[in-house]
Amino acid sequence: MIADYLRVRFHRLRPAAPMSSHTKALRAVVRTRGDLVEARVAATNQLAALLDAHWPGAKAIFADIESAIALAFLTQYPTAVSAAGLTEKRMAAFCAKQGYSGRKPAAVPLARLRSAPAGTLDPVVSEGIRDAVLAQVGVLTALNTAIKNLDRSTGERMDTHPDGEIFRSFPRAGTINAGQILAEWGEAREVFDHPDAVAALAGITPVTKASGKQRGVSFRWACNKRLRQAITTFAANSRFVSPWAAGIYDRARASGKDHAHATRILARAWVRVMWRCWQDGTAYDPFLHGGARQVPEQSVTQPAAA
Repeated sequence: MIADYLRVRFHRLRPAAPMSSHTKALRAVVRTRGDLVEARVAATNQLAALLDAHWPGAKAIFADIESAIALAFLTQYPTAVSAAGLTEKRMAAFCAKQGYSGRKPAAVPLARLRSAPAGTLDPVVSEGIRDAVLAQVGVLTALNTAIKNLDRSTGERMDTHPDGEIFRSFPRAGTINAGQILAEWGEAREVFDHPDAVAALAGITPVTKASGKQRGVSFRWACNKRLRQAITTFAANSRFVSPWAAGIYDRARASGKDHAHATRILARAWVRVMWRCWQDGTAYDPFLHGGARQVPEQSVTQPAAA
């Protein structure tokens, strides 16, 4: 079937354009980073489950147990037994040593610890819990270091990529998210002769199936899922700083679309803008963007503080 397709439609097909060395390097970095972020989420959940079962107080002290200060605390106090003699003075000394800037006195995290359910106090069981907690802390510490190194590498790859500044120029794209989009999008202009081709690859356009009088529109499952994740993440963030993007999203929600659907609609609109900038080799400028110019100046809802 494939051979016959090639025989009949050969004149309509174009040779595949290989990626440049810059894009290959960027793709290797950002894809590996994405895999490590997923591994960190899994390791964080495993540590959280371990603490819930044996040392709930440690989980209650800091907001993110994968943060550097939380891991440092677990390294020093891996079990409830090891923290039994923790005082406000010791807690203050620990926070000062770690350069903690939570703007809360030591009494606050200590109160969170004390108000949590008591952990395992059996000394024999605690020895096993200590080893398990320290093992998980080691994994998360290594993952945090590796991800930070890949963040730096992504920035370096974007600095040297010919299209790096184009994708960085879009509102709230940053460096990591812009790198994720560019790594999957590529730099071969002849491959995507229309923005709809990029939108289809990213899975942000629906699939229409028609047969006789029957016609159906459904979600596009077959796509580059990394590109879809990168573009929809960018689109969701852009609406907080771009009135034009916020307007498209709000109108989609007002018509009954859920958040994910409205975000895909906005992402498709952004793809048209990104494709034009990419084809022209120019950075995004909201003052040259016709759609954005038509939107009156207005305040945009800011995301809730973390």
